[in-house]
Amino acid sequence: MTEKDLEKEYQESLQYLVHLTTFGFNFGLGRIQELLKRLGNPESSLRVVHVGGTNGKGSTVAMIARILREAGYKVGVFTSPHLHDYRERMTINGQMIPKGKIVQEIARVRPHLEEMVTGGFEHPTEFEVSTALALLYFADENVDFALIEVGLGGAIDSTNVVSPLISVITNVGMDHMDYLGDDVVSIAKVKAGIIKPESIVVTASENPDVIQVLREQAKVMNVKLWLVGEDVRFESKWSGELEQEFDLLGLHANYSKLRLHLMGHHQVINAATAVTVCEILQSDYGATITREAIYAGLREVQWPGRLELLSLKPKVLLDAAHNVDGAQALELALPLYARDRLILCLGMLADKEREKVVTMLVPLADEIIITRPNSPRAGDWEALGSLAEQYGRPVKCIENPEEAVSYALKRLGENDMLCVTGSIYMLADARQALIKELNR
Repeated sequence: MTEKDLEKEYQESLQYLVHLTTFGFNFGLGRIQELLKRLGNPESSLRVVHVGGTNGKGSTVAMIARILREAGYKVGVFTSPHLHDYRERMTINGQMIPKGKIVQEIARVRPHLEEMVTGGFEHPTEFEVSTALALLYFADENVDFALIEVGLGGAIDSTNVVSPLISVITNVGMDHMDYLGDDVVSIAKVKAGIIKPESIVVTASENPDVIQVLREQAKVMNVKLWLVGEDVRFESKWSGELEQEFDLLGLHANYSKLRLHLMGHHQVINAATAVTVCEILQSDYGATITREAIYAGLREVQWPGRLELLSLKPKVLLDAAHNVDGAQALELALPLYARDRLILCLGMLADKEREKVVTMLVPLADEIIITRPNSPRAGDWEALGSLAEQYGRPVKCIENPEEAVSYALKRLGENDMLCVTGSIYMLADARQALIKELNR
């Protein structure tokens, strides 16, 4: 097959997946379980770490994956959504799934989908099919470990077909309330659905109500729960603009002067969680992970779009602070970056707590640009501008994210800073445009 033919088939396969989004959010495990059964239950052969939570899932997965790679393991990672390329969702040792493999796997799955519908089943959703593709790919490639990020919630998420070695719940905050519940305890109960028998649970939540929910579920499943912050202690030592250092008193060892290029105190918490997971893989599941692998893994890990500094003069910072907890982490991190003026470029989905995010971030800025995320859930995106105007700062609304950041760059002095934040759907478009303009 020529490269041109492969590209054509790949684009057709992607279009097929995009078409499946018409089935929308449709929770429940019946469809994915039936699909996987027809595919020979590839998930049953995988050694899985299942990572859920409100924020920090992707960063924590990236850190665990990098440490395991440094330890010599073959590591499959399934995360969502992607920034620039659908294939980012399924990687092995940092390499995206090949286009030919996507074509091959979709051709393999498609007849089963059609047979399911003919047999009276509801059609699986796009995310369910993506989950099945990832599990198939990792099983085909015989990975040593599969790190699976929960899409939404936990109990009701299509990834919840796995039987993990370790279930991780990074934290629980107020997000996706339409689906998960309107208080933190209700949301925690849904997220606790990934806790399974014969596993071990790790959480970095500090909320006593959340911890109580997780304790109760761990007791029901008769599994051990480890608390990052209590059973595992950490202390930030210093932070610059491009890296930070912390000490960690782990479950089985102590680590001093761990270096991390992912910025913000929340990333220290995520790193402590990742190291805890790796220590448990050693102590309880026989993995061989040296101290050197832990140090190198944290030092080398990258996770684009999370306090990512694209330029130093002027400073250009990207951060996917798409909900209140994310905005709070960004608010705490912004004082780390010296600047004269701050221009904030913000684009959020209509179903997020936009007013609370504006309250946190807009007072820190000298100028605000509002833009529209590339999503049907963007709704009345300009309403964000009306909220921002209440703080007496200049506000400009530019619908196209590429045009918004281009305009912002022209407004920057050499010692100023641009912070682009909000929905990952907006950040993806903005990031591409910024990289292009900054590299001219």
